[in-house]
Amino acid sequence: QRRSLAPSQLAKRKAGDEDEDEEEEDWQPPTGRKRQKAAGEMESAECYRSPFRKPLAQLTNRPHCLDSSQHEAFIRSILSKPFKVPIPNYKGPLGLRSLGVKRAGLRGPLHDPFEEGALVLYEPPVLSAHDQLKIDKDKAPVHVVVDPVLSRVLRPHQREGVKFLWDCVTSRRIPGSHGCIMADEMGLGKTLQCITLMWTLLRQSPDCKPEIEKAVVVSPSSLVRNWYNEVEKWLGGRIQPLAIDGGSKDEIDRKLVGFMNQRGLRVPSPILIISYETFRLHAEVLQKGSVGLVICDEGHRLKNSENQTYQALNSLNTPRRVLISGTPIQNDLLEYFSLVHFVNSGILGTAQEFKRHFEMPILKGRDADASEAERHKGEERLKELISIVNRCLIRRTSDILSKYLPVKIEQVVCCRLTPLQTELYKNFLKQAKPVEELKEGKISVSSLSSITSLKKLCNHPALIYDKCVEEEEGFMGALGLFPAGYSTKSVEPQLSGKMLVLDYILAVTKSTSNDKVVLVSNYTQTLDLFEKLCRNRRYLYVRLDGTMSIKKRAKIVERFNSPSSPEFIFMLSSKAGGCGLNLIGANRLVMFDPDWNPANDEQAMARVWRDGQKKMCYIYRLLSTGTIEEKIFQRQTHKKALSSCVVDEEQDVERHFSLGELKELFTLNENTTSDTHDKIKCRRCVNGQQVRPPPDGSDCTSDVSQWHHCADKRRLQDSVLKAAWDAAVTFTFYHHSHEEQRGIP
Repeated sequence: QRRSLAPSQLAKRKAGDEDEDEEEEDWQPPTGRKRQKAAGEMESAECYRSPFRKPLAQLTNRPHCLDSSQHEAFIRSILSKPFKVPIPNYKGPLGLRSLGVKRAGLRGPLHDPFEEGALVLYEPPVLSAHDQLKIDKDKAPVHVVVDPVLSRVLRPHQREGVKFLWDCVTSRRIPGSHGCIMADEMGLGKTLQCITLMWTLLRQSPDCKPEIEKAVVVSPSSLVRNWYNEVEKWLGGRIQPLAIDGGSKDEIDRKLVGFMNQRGLRVPSPILIISYETFRLHAEVLQKGSVGLVICDEGHRLKNSENQTYQALNSLNTPRRVLISGTPIQNDLLEYFSLVHFVNSGILGTAQEFKRHFEMPILKGRDADASEAERHKGEERLKELISIVNRCLIRRTSDILSKYLPVKIEQVVCCRLTPLQTELYKNFLKQAKPVEELKEGKISVSSLSSITSLKKLCNHPALIYDKCVEEEEGFMGALGLFPAGYSTKSVEPQLSGKMLVLDYILAVTKSTSNDKVVLVSNYTQTLDLFEKLCRNRRYLYVRLDGTMSIKKRAKIVERFNSPSSPEFIFMLSSKAGGCGLNLIGANRLVMFDPDWNPANDEQAMARVWRDGQKKMCYIYRLLSTGTIEEKIFQRQTHKKALSSCVVDEEQDVERHFSLGELKELFTLNENTTSDTHDKIKCRRCVNGQQVRPPPDGSDCTSDVSQWHHCADKRRLQDSVLKAAWDAAVTFTFYHHSHEEQRGIP
């Protein structure tokens, strides 16, 4: 007979085996499948109770009465039980602790300062055992460590730059001053260093709390979207910046008011990215509150302390100011003073004191006609200025990039004028007589008009054709010099020396390689000529000038940089967007005409030799031989020499050109292969021929532009330029970015 294995039956049988004398009546389950009970019939048989079960308590509808003290004690016992995470086997930082209870022990840094590769910006002073017992644990300083997400991608010079920036804005370099100038040359990652600084200040400090709540980035309108993309690129979704690059006045005001009203440790949008123009128009909204940090990209826009943008930014309530500029000195020392005064007011005195104590002695000492006493005094004041400014300015040159980027060869190409250009040039100088209006090196309004006319003539006669038709001053009777049947509807490269060389460069590049080319000019009329040339030669191109919207600029740059894009040429107006653009899709750049301000040319030429570039880069700077363009280039050298002395601290800068030589601006030297080379005091060339090594064992020239080599056709390394030599090239000298690495003498 099959016996039940229920626990109650097993227990009963076990008890029966132990006590055989005791007779117990076996309990039998009901035989029927269902037990039916008559309505109202009470069960009389006694139910079996298992020894393993507790008897059930009788339920009543009456509540169990407690006095007030018992009730309060009962509720307190419930509330005193600590919260436990309802996840099996969970071992998190909460443990058995209650919510809201401060973590015990010393305060700690946000990131591990002892991790390999950690970038530590601040290290607390080492305390003795006695001091550790006395110190208040709630006030002990902690390490400030850069987020490993960023420190892992920073290069050595960028790590040094972040440390310098942090020391400056936290007043550790100059007590009482919280500003600095990031003056690294183009392409060294100034944006990444400033993003690292912002992220660190927004998240930590030695006091174990954020150093700042909000930061403002002010940049040119064409770079607002670029800053937004860079923050997204390096920080991912860790932060949500607010970028304002358009919209109605009411909409912008509403966004700015919302930004300024943010408070607390975790601000939703702690970074505002705004253009200089928008900031100036809405400065009143931003001046109502305070921000922890302001960063001014392309800060050389603030070189004039009298303009509205400078005054609007200067009135912003923020002690920490960082100014980014790869070219802090562009024209004169007073502009340099404005930049330093903006970030750290007072360290150089007032503008009048600076001019009297620094500017005038330094400029007199730099002049080629200066006496020995003036030179000595200028050098002393220069050293004094450098010692003051270097405490809040960091400057590294692009030579650092040679470790990470391919070779760059920068070439100055002197192109002879065509017979038509020569006759028009001489005719203009005879009629306009601009030399008579040039007095004491100062240029009048009419002289400025003459400069523009001559620069356009050097580019192409088509640019002054309308003036010849209208017979304006300087161009009377010039129409007869043009070929019969000439029309401006089509471009004729053979009428311009530089355009002829450009035509050769583009044709050879297109037929012998898959390289792309960037064409840069100061005039949109010259870009129009480029377009006509591209249509004639069937070159695909894109164009960026001042008429293009900000959003469209970012799209065409991204498309051009794509390896699969078919565009061969990128036309760029240096005045519209030369700053900050990344055009690594091209590796050849032609600077078609020079600018008075060397910073504009330097900015434009740095578009292709940047992070991400994989190919060897060629920079062509075209100058018309013996013309005003060479004089402009010489004036650039004078300004760059001044910048080298103050910013780069180069001591052996030649005093090439006296200010009196500006009077030679309106002359034409037809009997030279390069007027600049004649005046640059080249020590490598003898009787117009280059010798190796130089007679005195030194470099070709010691001027600031550092052109290490002069070259004729036989010595050219660039096959593209060699093909164009016979067309119109008279002379070239160049600088090799990898001189030291490649052992080139």
